[in-house]
Amino acid sequence: MFRVLTIAREYGSGGAFIGRRIADQLGWMLLDKVFIEDIARAANVDPQLARRLDERTDSWLERLGRQGLWRGALEGMALVGQPDVFDAGTMAALAQTMIEEAHQRGNCVIVGRGAQCVLKGREDAFHVFIYAPWAERVARIQRRLPDKTDIEDLIRAMDRQRGDYIRTYFGCNWMDPHLYHLMISSQLGEDQVESTIIEALASGG
Repeated sequence: MFRVLTIAREYGSGGAFIGRRIADQLGWMLLDKVFIEDIARAANVDPQLARRLDERTDSWLERLGRQGLWRGALEGMALVGQPDVFDAGTMAALAQTMIEEAHQRGNCVIVGRGAQCVLKGREDAFHVFIYAPWAERVARIQRRLPDKTDIEDLIRAMDRQRGDYIRTYFGCNWMDPHLYHLMISSQLGEDQVESTIIEALASGG
């Protein structure tokens, strides 16, 4: 039977909210923003730093610094090139460890963070991708961020960022349908999407 649900989501699709509803309905643990606090605690870093690096990749400058290239040119930049730096790669590695530990415990909903790649091939993990029409995504983010004017640019940037994260740290194509058991549009309505996923989970595994 399925013991773990992973949810990948387009930015603005409402996927995280649906994941929370499903976790509440099933009485399962939700792993979403909790990743940030737990990783910050484990790494002994400021939660705001962990939040800034969540589901992101390091810049090319930071990667070059860690490889020891142009070290002299970079030595004036704080922390770049130092092995003990807490960066996006460290954040991704710790998230992977948490995902694997959560899988061992079972009965959890994991939102984002490459869980569909980390748990790929695990027969007890059910993988879902939630998307939505562009206009609905824009409207949802506008309600969430009413003072923001560049909503469409933000959505494109966030989708690109999530795709880069999955490709860089897990070697997967975020939009590959073969990663998922179910790809579903939130345009159907949150109630319908929630019930469809729960019914699929109950069907076996």
